[in-house]
Amino acid sequence: MAETALMAANRFRLRHQAKRGSRRAAATLWLLERTDKLLSLVLIANTLINATAIALVTAIVIHTFGYDEWLIVASTACMTFLLVVFAEISPKMIGATYPEQIALPTATILRPLMSAAKPLLWFINLFTGVVLRLFRIPMGAPLRDTRMSPEELRSLVLEGGNFIPQKHKSILLNLFDLEAISVEDVMTPRAQIEALDLSDPVDEIKRQLTTCYHNKLPVYEGEINRIAGILHVRKAMALLTQDEELTTEHFRALLTEPYFIPQDTGVFAQLQYFQENKERLGIIVDEYGEVQGLVTLDDIIEEMIGEFTTSTPGAARADSFGWTELGECLLEGTTALRDINKRLGLNFPLDGPKTLNGMLLEYLQEIPEAAISVKTAGCVIEVVQVQNQSIKVVKLIRPRD
Repeated sequence: MAETALMAANRFRLRHQAKRGSRRAAATLWLLERTDKLLSLVLIANTLINATAIALVTAIVIHTFGYDEWLIVASTACMTFLLVVFAEISPKMIGATYPEQIALPTATILRPLMSAAKPLLWFINLFTGVVLRLFRIPMGAPLRDTRMSPEELRSLVLEGGNFIPQKHKSILLNLFDLEAISVEDVMTPRAQIEALDLSDPVDEIKRQLTTCYHNKLPVYEGEINRIAGILHVRKAMALLTQDEELTTEHFRALLTEPYFIPQDTGVFAQLQYFQENKERLGIIVDEYGEVQGLVTLDDIIEEMIGEFTTSTPGAARADSFGWTELGECLLEGTTALRDINKRLGLNFPLDGPKTLNGMLLEYLQEIPEAAISVKTAGCVIEVVQVQNQSIKVVKLIRPRD
């Protein structure tokens, strides 16, 4: 019972109890760190007791009934049956069912016994070591690797049940998902970036500043690939209260250096870079230096804990789409596939295009000129509107079970 309970005990729970001051948990961990000596002690004692029990029964039968071969065989068989049921199977099943409850008290008994039996264990392990070396197994090797992979941790969180609040579980699962995505998956695409063009008239720049939805805006000259810097809107608004006539040079003087990010940078790595460089906004560029999008610290945080900003139109609509009673859903072509998979329970591939428009164009190999329907990943997608060489609106029809 002790052997099975110790091997089945949850080591993470034992470490937690030991850190909280449990001496029995500390003793159990001490034993589990010495599995070779622990198993030797338990198995030696178990074997001696079983062998002694059978020898005693045999001796009692011979002393009582004489040397009767059939009685000796019958008594040995009966004793073996009792040992298997009451000294092997039943105790081990109990130990496997209640590992911590049994391992903790028995550890306080086994630890001093192990110290007392050191000479015997040393002698037995001499021969055991020879056998293990034949199979190239080092003495004292752990029975199993207690480290857990990200996939095992994810499964542990999913199986947490009522022990982990749903919101906490969602955050933990999002953290595991971040391992497999890059900033390209969470960025604001180039076509949706709100930016200032210094080549525009000053009045147009003023109008855009007074109606913008962000605290910081990228600023470019003529073409968005020519990023001049990042403008803090609050500082720019202070200029608008002055009486002097404004020029583009006034705004240029307020610009800070842009922070560029390669498009294949991992999200976790970028979170660390934001912290190290004291930045909150970065411009994502491809291998040719062309702007692909924009990512902020808020974008990464929202991937971990869910959306919390509602200051922009896009954020206000982010959670608004879902299946209707007819099993349909209207979406813009720029909707991210990751968001669709999360909110609609679909399984669109994420290793290629990042948006619904990109996936459909890759699938069709052309820009559709009329309404067309395709079926992919078990979902029917109907193109509703095409505009400016891209698919503007689509309708999703929920796959039937």
